[in-house]
Amino acid sequence: MLVPDRMKKIYENTIKSVGPMAKEFFSEKMLILFGDSAPDELKDYCFVIDVVEVKEEIQAGDVLYIDDEKFTITSVGDVVCQNLSRLGHITLKFDGSTNPQLLGTLHLEQKELPKIEAGTKLKIMKE
Repeated sequence: MLVPDRMKKIYENTIKSVGPMAKEFFSEKMLILFGDSAPDELKDYCFVIDVVEVKEEIQAGDVLYIDDEKFTITSVGDVVCQNLSRLGHITLKFDGSTNPQLLGTLHLEQKELPKIEAGTKLKIMKE
């Protein structure tokens, strides 16, 4: 992935597995990330990742890369950084909202969701 030198990486992870129902939320332009500790009743609906600490607060204007596709972050729920660092659990919503609807939701510019599968790389960058 080519990322400009002036950008600072604040989070990086890889999708480990995809629950059989995880893509059901694509029609609502959203997906759920969860670490290995996801409860069994939720794991089928999640994209499973390792729990990795966020290096710096995520803010609107930062950029999420899904593999090589860039998505500008439009708003950040109050517990996104905490939940991502402790549980690997947040919701990504591609709706362009500038006001977070839920505490654990990371809102991104309204674009079509890319192909996401085991091995997909996630990276959050700060300019």
